[in-house]
Amino acid sequence: MTDQHTKGAINKAQGEVEEGLGKLTGDRRQQAKGKARQVQGSAQQGLGHIQDAVRRPKN
Repeated sequence: MTDQHTKGAINKAQGEVEEGLGKLTGDRRQQAKGKARQVQGSAQQGLGHIQDAVRRPKN
């Protein structure tokens, strides 16, 4: 498991919170920022999966 997995999970969680706060307050900009952070987190986790696959020894 790489650093990217952890950073990605944190970004996704923060994005969910931001989006939720935006929904509560009716702030569409905040909602959009939250969604964008979630996408960024997913991309980071994907990068972590790729890094794991590259580092995994082939049998």
